[in-house]
Amino acid sequence: MNVFVIGIGLIGGSMVKDIKIAYPDTTVYGIDANEAHLEEAFSLGLIDKKSSYAELSVADVVIVSIPVDATLKELPKILDGVQETAIVFDVGSTKLQVCEHIASHPKRRNFLASHPISGTEFSGPTAAIEGLYKGKTNIICEVEKTAFRLQEKALEIFQKLGMRIRYMNPEAHDKHIAYVSHLSHISSFMLGKTVIEKEKNERDIFDMAGSGFESTVRLAKSSPAMWTPIFEFNKENVVETLEEYIQNLEHFKQMLETDDYAGIYNAMEETNRIKEILKGIS
Repeated sequence: MNVFVIGIGLIGGSMVKDIKIAYPDTTVYGIDANEAHLEEAFSLGLIDKKSSYAELSVADVVIVSIPVDATLKELPKILDGVQETAIVFDVGSTKLQVCEHIASHPKRRNFLASHPISGTEFSGPTAAIEGLYKGKTNIICEVEKTAFRLQEKALEIFQKLGMRIRYMNPEAHDKHIAYVSHLSHISSFMLGKTVIEKEKNERDIFDMAGSGFESTVRLAKSSPAMWTPIFEFNKENVVETLEEYIQNLEHFKQMLETDDYAGIYNAMEETNRIKEILKGIS
């Protein structure tokens, strides 16, 4: 099986690591705009060959794991280069604009819009790890627009990587992911920014930071090159979630100012339900 990975960082690199274990006869071709990443991926054994779009005609599977703005630009070219028997899927965090952008492409049926809900705060080829997708949910959008035999090919790969499949329309995906992922990253980035600006003596941050602070700002180490386009492409939903989040922060602040500690207690107790919700989906 010839697998092309376009963008060889944490997501694409981790996926081909597991594909090579599940399909030992696989040859992985790597394409990346960053030549250093390409060299690094080759030296790490993530890819077997450095490649280009000119070789896409030999692809059985193409994984598009580049920022969402680049996906919009590159996906039509990628589809142009593959044979009718190849499945192309992306792993991006927004789906609506991508689906709309290639809706009328002659090879639309070769494309599967997917979003594996997985990752870490690290990036680049060295961040790739085995088992990243085991037990994780993969959101599939507009599955009916992908050729059935190619759906089967992709779903078999996802199954062998240990992913659970959930089907959703692109609009619903982008709305829901704004709450559970995009807002989390904004919160983490802005908490880190607030602390850095306030604590001019960085030694104080390191000396006083506990596990709570570290876990809350973990996502602030994520790649701005990946996340800025996500916020841009899901702007409407992100703004809506921010408005609701800011209202809750303002209410919490108001309760503090008015010494409403019973209200604070009740708000936190009510939110404790998140433990049971998360336990149910883990």
